[in-house]
Amino acid sequence: MRTLFKWLALLLALALAAGGWAWWWTTQPLPLAAERVEITVPPGASTRTAALKAVEGGVRTQPDLLGWYFRLAGRDQTIKPGDYAVTQGMTPADLLSKLVRGDRIALAVTLVEGWTFKQFRDALLKAEHLRHDTQALTPAEIMKKLGKPGVAAEGRFFPDTYHYFKNASDLDVLRQSMQLMEKRLQAAWDARAPGLPLKSADEALILASVVEKETGQAGDRTHVAGVFVNRLRIGMRLQTDPTVIYGLGDAFEGNLRRSHLQADTPWNTYTRAGLPPTPIAMPGKASLMAAVQPAQTKALYFVARGDGSSHFSESLGEHNRAVNKYQRGGQ
Repeated sequence: MRTLFKWLALLLALALAAGGWAWWWTTQPLPLAAERVEITVPPGASTRTAALKAVEGGVRTQPDLLGWYFRLAGRDQTIKPGDYAVTQGMTPADLLSKLVRGDRIALAVTLVEGWTFKQFRDALLKAEHLRHDTQALTPAEIMKKLGKPGVAAEGRFFPDTYHYFKNASDLDVLRQSMQLMEKRLQAAWDARAPGLPLKSADEALILASVVEKETGQAGDRTHVAGVFVNRLRIGMRLQTDPTVIYGLGDAFEGNLRRSHLQADTPWNTYTRAGLPPTPIAMPGKASLMAAVQPAQTKALYFVARGDGSSHFSESLGEHNRAVNKYQRGGQ
């Protein structure tokens, strides 16, 4: 009987020691093959498979031990598939928590204020680990897939930084950006000043895109918008160079000539009155707000000073003097 008790006591001591060691192991940093390793957990992976993938990715531990811990500690939770980063100092518990949360590797692509839709597509094409499902599609086909058939793509995407997971579709990024623009545009339209010569939020978006391209210094933005609003009120043509350049498309080589101003396109605001038919770029939040809350000004003209700022004039005579001073080197 004493021998049996001794054996039982020994087994109990061993079990306690093993349990203590197992608890200690879950709190210790996992050894890694590098400072940072990446693992890929496939859809439907079991805890054992997840552990094997972790070891294959560079987590240097016994896969059976890690799988046993995942199974025991995560039995009421689901490990989510995807690509994960494991960094120095992470414990088995940390890794399991990350897999259960679905805290996957996130990448980013940035849409810059003032970019055209073509420039945005170029950025998506260069983005790492992004699936290029729209590469062969026209802008019209892309808008149809986004549920906006017949809507021009230009200006419909909000400039911001967008995060995505590896192997995500570029269409998903476009959808995020389009939905954010819709939200920002509606918020701006709801906050519009009374009496604007704008009939709809879409017209505000078009005006905002022109303001975006014409503003060299942030402090001038609402005044630039004020000039265009004043012109729209009295039926004066906007006569803004960026609309001409946009209408020229790939034919524009970087040097705007008088002949370009006279070449009629739907976007040429020298030859056509009112707003252009579509936006000419992606306006940011500040330009959206400037379009609907322009500065209260009597100015009808502005000219670049050469330092990023603009000089605003109420009369053509004053404007011509400013052009002579800032553009032609006169006094």
